[in-house]
Amino acid sequence: FIVVNMFEGLLWFLLPCALVIANDIWAYIFGFFLGRTPLIRLSPKKTWEGFLGGMLATFFFGFLLSRFFSRFQLMTCPKMGFRLEYWPTCETNPIYTMTTIEEFAGESISNVLPSYLRKLAIQPMDIHTLWLSLFASLIAPFGGFFASGFKRAFKIKDFGSSIPGHGGFVDRMDCQIMMGMFTYAYYQAWIKETNATDPDLVLRMLNVLPGNEQVEVYQQIKESLSTQGLL
Repeated sequence: FIVVNMFEGLLWFLLPCALVIANDIWAYIFGFFLGRTPLIRLSPKKTWEGFLGGMLATFFFGFLLSRFFSRFQLMTCPKMGFRLEYWPTCETNPIYTMTTIEEFAGESISNVLPSYLRKLAIQPMDIHTLWLSLFASLIAPFGGFFASGFKRAFKIKDFGSSIPGHGGFVDRMDCQIMMGMFTYAYYQAWIKETNATDPDLVLRMLNVLPGNEQVEVYQQIKESLSTQGLL
């Protein structure tokens, strides 16, 4: 699922991964300095203050990071293969364009909002990022609880020591798989638009082919157009 997300644009791979890591870091910081109320007995170092503080910080971090990524087509353009395109060009998805809350939410919802909120400029990606941040904030701690129980069963503190204060690389990947699965399901259900005849998509797929195969496709298209009397 994580790799499939990358083909929808690097943003859909990097942003979810960054949200989980950011939540882990900010929850640790808030819990270290403000933590007073234990969250769960299985992981005594986790606190309600760290949980809530990490969630709010993840919302803010996700908003800034998604706005930053949305500026670059390197991050938003779908990928047609594993080759990295440094300066890709594609039609901008509407979720990355600025609009007003009134236009985005529709008349029925915007009518219940104050007039100053209706004209507030947002991009639809902000709303999607909010849901991704919420899931990351909820699943990251509970993924950590599962890992804590697993480590306690084997009487180990961490899976490694490559990252000071956070354990090893595996300790930071407690719930990246679940986050990747959620991102895939969310994108397919709420964002993806199926349009197999999109010329831009077809050209990007052709660009992935080797040169000799591109020539072969060109010859077949030329013959087809000649048969139809269009050439």
